[in-house]
Amino acid sequence: MAEDLRLFVDFWNFQLSWNERSNKQHLDWVKFPQIVASEAVRLIGAHEVKNHGTKVYASIDMTKKEGGRLKGWLNNFLDRQPGINTVIWERRPRPKPLHCKHCDIEITNCPHCNQPIARAGEKGVDAAIVTDMLSLAWVRAYSVAILVSSDADFVPAVENL
Repeated sequence: MAEDLRLFVDFWNFQLSWNERSNKQHLDWVKFPQIVASEAVRLIGAHEVKNHGTKVYASIDMTKKEGGRLKGWLNNFLDRQPGINTVIWERRPRPKPLHCKHCDIEITNCPHCNQPIARAGEKGVDAAIVTDMLSLAWVRAYSVAILVSSDADFVPAVENL
């Protein structure tokens, strides 16, 4: 009997680690799910694994030109590949002054260019991954889940699954 596999990919967490470890070698995102599925067969000793889909979760910063290009690639290429579904979250820059603990002063603008200091947090991606993993497990949509991330925030959810 085939194991039912679902693959959950934390895009930025994985892509940045891949770039670092592979010297920025090109990653074939089309072949990636099949490679992971075949490795899962080997690791768990299953005779067969049926891949029921790969979800790639990514955040983008639309205030930057690269954000638009990434969104286009995710929507117009990756999401159109068989068995791959993308979930995209737009980062929202928020003012985030820096606070010096030594002199107790807040720095609201960059001392070099005088632009406001802001951070575009990746809110929502981790929660979406955990929600999908738990809700799909609840309806028994998979018997094997593979989470591609090195983010320790996922440990409690994975341990509960």
